[in-house]
Amino acid sequence: MHININNTRNKKMLYLSIGSTLVFLIYITFILNPVSGCFKLDSGSNSLGLSFSYNAEMIQNFFSSRTQKQLLCYSQFLKVWDVIFALIYTFMYGSWILYLLNKKIYLIVPILGMISDWSENFLELLMIEKYMASGSISQTLISVGSNINSFKWIMSGLTYLLLIIGIIIAIKSFLTKKSN
Repeated sequence: MHININNTRNKKMLYLSIGSTLVFLIYITFILNPVSGCFKLDSGSNSLGLSFSYNAEMIQNFFSSRTQKQLLCYSQFLKVWDVIFALIYTFMYGSWILYLLNKKIYLIVPILGMISDWSENFLELLMIEKYMASGSISQTLISVGSNINSFKWIMSGLTYLLLIIGIIIAIKSFLTKKSN
């Protein structure tokens, strides 16, 4: 694989990748972090989706340590801001994968990650609804949510692996071209 930066298509893909990375960073800094402040605590987990998996005790602790207002804020975050974030990071990762590896088939990995992120959000919303209505959550719902969350992190790891492979190929190509 050889990345020719002089190729107009590759230049456009590079600019798209850099631009989407800037959008990603701006979104995290100026939107995601500020809007998530309404449900954050000084200690403990501030998002269920940031752990590789979870169990009933973790869910119970997460929900019981927050007020109803914080849980409503968290559910709004899951419905809107985290959905947008998944679109942004998938677009960013996808553009870098296309630039570095130039194979559309690899896009399935970050897309599956995004879909699993959205699915996990939906299940967390169901858990919040059940918790607020009855104070308890079914073990089945927790188990399915945890498994989808684990799958999301596996897809994320594979996405990073693809990016690392692409970077290695690009460096190798650059060094080979430079030595010739």
